[in-house]
Amino acid sequence: MNSEFVKGIQNILCGEAIFLNEPMSEHTSFKIGGPAEVFLEITTMEELLKVTDFCRKEGISFFVLGNGSNLLVADEGVEGVIIHLSGKLAGARMDGDIIRAGAGLSLSALAVFAAEKELTGFEFASGIPGSVGGAICMNAGAYGGEMKDVVEGVYVLTDGMLKYFSAEDMQFSYRHSILSELKNAIVVTADFKLQPGKKEEIRSKIDELTEKRREKQPLDYPSAGSTFKRPETGYASQLIEEAGLKGTRIGGAEVSKKHSGFIINVNNATANDVKELITYVSKVVEEKSGVKLYPEVKML
Repeated sequence: MNSEFVKGIQNILCGEAIFLNEPMSEHTSFKIGGPAEVFLEITTMEELLKVTDFCRKEGISFFVLGNGSNLLVADEGVEGVIIHLSGKLAGARMDGDIIRAGAGLSLSALAVFAAEKELTGFEFASGIPGSVGGAICMNAGAYGGEMKDVVEGVYVLTDGMLKYFSAEDMQFSYRHSILSELKNAIVVTADFKLQPGKKEEIRSKIDELTEKRREKQPLDYPSAGSTFKRPETGYASQLIEEAGLKGTRIGGAEVSKKHSGFIINVNNATANDVKELITYVSKVVEEKSGVKLYPEVKML
């Protein structure tokens, strides 16, 4: 990264928001990843516009990071700029009967906000360890609910312009939205339409789902959540278990003994360990069942 580019960024942001050679292992739930050349904390729409415009003009690639919960970052690190949304871009407020949430807000925090406002329908997402922006991009879901069920509309920064996408415009489908087809599209805020409910009942539902996760998922180890997308037939975890792969390990990465749909970091795993294990699991499952598994985890 040339010093002139860094100086240009310093003219936009204060020094406390700029980190050079920042270890990405500290910003991913896998606890894996080499250094980012430039890591930025962006707190306002104005900063986001200026930084992304500057990157485009200078021909520098950028990636917007949420909670890093569905991400595997290379051991060698990442060239270009990592943008992390915080401050005003990670808050929530009521706009009439709509919740308007910043893309950097965690889903768990949004679930708490909705409960405080006595609005129901978002409980399913309370334990998904991601941010609003990332969840919308991939139409995240759990326990019978998906983002498409609760999103009213999304404000997206694309080509230097802020555009509004209705829920229909988003073309939500399983772990997919229109945003995956748009280059450098950034979710800025999203509007959620929920239903009136009782605070005690909402909190009780959140607690119930939290307990289910604790019972079934290997939450004691770093991971990126479910490693594979759900195949057209059956479930990834079932196919992996039937293939006898539970507990299989490469380096510090292991197919969880508790839930075979998770690859976990049990002993200082590298990104390469995880990639090799994903490839091996996919190969064996296809050989034994004829079903091809595709990773849900995004690789950077």
